[in-house]
Amino acid sequence: MRLNELRDNPGAAPKKKRVARGPGSGKGKTAGRGIKGQKSRSGVSINGYEGGQMPLYQRLPKRGFTKPNRKSFAVVNLGLIQKFIDDGKLDASGAITEDALVASGLVRRKLDGIRVLAKGDFSAKVALEVTGASKAAVELVEKAGGTLTVANAPAAA
Repeated sequence: MRLNELRDNPGAAPKKKRVARGPGSGKGKTAGRGIKGQKSRSGVSINGYEGGQMPLYQRLPKRGFTKPNRKSFAVVNLGLIQKFIDDGKLDASGAITEDALVASGLVRRKLDGIRVLAKGDFSAKVALEVTGASKAAVELVEKAGGTLTVANAPAAA
């Protein structure tokens, strides 16, 4: 098989129908849109329109709401923190704060704080200071001989 012998499977790429190309094409003049009416015009969208009947999406009740003051945390797994420590991108000798995680490139931005989860292997003896952590993450860090301090979330500025 050579590059010049490569072909699509039959019927995989159907030819595009070229409309409004004269009466001989079979799709000339009105280009298959019929005569007059809303659907023959360009730039109209009537999806969901039911001929004046109340549309289905309006007949169904609304559900739920969006909490206006919800918190959004940046999430970090312990396995990734371990990888960054092994690669020398994080200094395990001092306390690892949220600012240190951002500076190392592990987290893009803090959002409302950083939450640590227990996914991955963790063996470094470090002092972590973050906004949130799962119980399993706290246990894993303490098992490795380190400490994980959960600070109160910063007040909304």
